[in-house]
Amino acid sequence: MIDIKLDENERVAVVQLLGKLSEEDFKLAAMTIDPYIEKAGKLHGVVLCSKDFPGWDSFSGFTKHMKFIKDHHKKVDRVAIVTDSKLANASEHIVKHFVSAEVQKFPYDQLEAAKKWVSALTLV
Repeated sequence: MIDIKLDENERVAVVQLLGKLSEEDFKLAAMTIDPYIEKAGKLHGVVLCSKDFPGWDSFSGFTKHMKFIKDHHKKVDRVAIVTDSKLANASEHIVKHFVSAEVQKFPYDQLEAAKKWVSALTLV
């Protein structure tokens, strides 16, 4: 389950991971983010926030996640991963090999710093 807040002025999407990720979550993400990308061309950043990575509810949830990344990674300048999950350290390095966006990890209590980092591109 996810919650998405899209700040069109800052060109940033904040995605809270609230439970195991499902195929429906990525359909919701596309319905929320795609119309904005169509209009603006890209997002300055995406902030992914979760105390611990919740995983996926099924293999189809995982594959939909991978397809979402493949379809969107060139349309986002920066990705902030905000979590205390041990997996995040490894995922930050792995993700950098598969996406064109700049990726940085932040501790869970640093959500505002992560938003500021991805929003820094608004002057560009």
